[in-house]
Amino acid sequence: MSEIKLPVGAFPPDFAWGAATAAYQIEGGWNMDGKGPSIWDTFCHAKGKVYEDQTGDVACNSYQLWDEDLKCIQQLGLTHYRLSFSWSRLLPDGTTNCVNPKGVMYYNKVINDLIANAVTPMVTLYHFDLPQALENHGGWKSPDIADFFDSYARFCFETFGDRVKLWITVNEPYVCAKFGYEDGIFAPGLKEPGTSVYLVGHNMLRAHARAWHSYDANFRHLQGGKVSIALNSDWAVPLDPASPKDVEATARYMDFILGWFACPVFCTGDYPETMKSRIEARNLELGFSKAPRLPKFLEDEPNPLGTADFFALNYYTSRKVKDTSSHRSELSFSGDQAAEGVTDQSWPVCGVSWLAVVPEGLRKLLKYIKETYNNPAIYITENGFSQTGPVQLEDIDRCQFYQDTLQEIAKALREDGVDVRGYFAWSLLDNFEWTEGFSVRFGLFHVDCYSAELKRSIYRSVGAEL
Repeated sequence: MSEIKLPVGAFPPDFAWGAATAAYQIEGGWNMDGKGPSIWDTFCHAKGKVYEDQTGDVACNSYQLWDEDLKCIQQLGLTHYRLSFSWSRLLPDGTTNCVNPKGVMYYNKVINDLIANAVTPMVTLYHFDLPQALENHGGWKSPDIADFFDSYARFCFETFGDRVKLWITVNEPYVCAKFGYEDGIFAPGLKEPGTSVYLVGHNMLRAHARAWHSYDANFRHLQGGKVSIALNSDWAVPLDPASPKDVEATARYMDFILGWFACPVFCTGDYPETMKSRIEARNLELGFSKAPRLPKFLEDEPNPLGTADFFALNYYTSRKVKDTSSHRSELSFSGDQAAEGVTDQSWPVCGVSWLAVVPEGLRKLLKYIKETYNNPAIYITENGFSQTGPVQLEDIDRCQFYQDTLQEIAKALREDGVDVRGYFAWSLLDNFEWTEGFSVRFGLFHVDCYSAELKRSIYRSVGAEL
């Protein structure tokens, strides 16, 4: 195997080395043992939404092959493992009125096996797969969703919190809101430009804040765990550093992606001023006089400020940003943002066209988070390198990617003073990559999802990473 060479002492001895997965992407067993359908079950079964109409019905079959996944984790020598719970496997109709004991049994086994092997679980409560029963009642667009999520979170804290000490409430609310309700390319597949995207993002923040406050008030003193929300972000720089408009657009780009959620949680308890002023100006420009598109946080609800015990960051790529504010556009998120991110032709691309490989962007983003969001403890909860086409177990390019990435994180720690606590590679396994199906592979282990055996085979670079 290849080996990454890092300076002695580059990472502290208690640094968390992990890999990440998500329930819908690996579990399969979509209707087994009492599990209810999720919005991704519905979305994929509708056909025409995913590469070759593939689904997560079976995926890596981790619901039945968990023992094989555990062997992979043991082989890597991970200290941590990030997984997500399937809300509808635990609560088939989304409510605590209907608890699925076999779902509870499954996650109890996963957690107990991890701890028995000295692996710390980090659990995500929501990774894109809302119970369809709740979607039928308005889903993330309904104000009631915060109550449903809080009840679900309380159930999980009470059931598993004696052993789980690291929690993520919502994974990538930006992706959920933008792809699911603005672009319509992720479940539930709604295209309601310029409106629902902000409502959904707002309700996700409300749900997160409710769950964090519930943990803080009722469970923290007994369980001693930590709770956060996983935010994805590119690193961005101006396309033309000499252009004031591109410089302003770059700040706007970061605020509409990362600041949208990080500012309410880590800074002010409210949305970035750039978002508020830009959306209001666009309302006037377009004659939009209905209810405010960017909702307000109410005084009688739990405030999001301070509702993260660490900063959970998902980073994949970087962009160069150009101003598009002079472009006439209809009501839309992109029109509000008025900033277009493009790739530099000098950046190599791995697998999918959007994934430019820019490890140095991660170091810059980490420093930006330190300086912008009050120097939080940071876990890098996702980062990875994709592969498409014929399977290449001798993945030399990816080995170099991990070498470069870990060196940049080490610099952020040593030279920039960023409080980075851990790194989770995406992903433990090749899995169902949403609309790309099984055509895109991020795994530390290859899974032949076209075969009945679903055999796990180690990639040659794995020994290099962890």
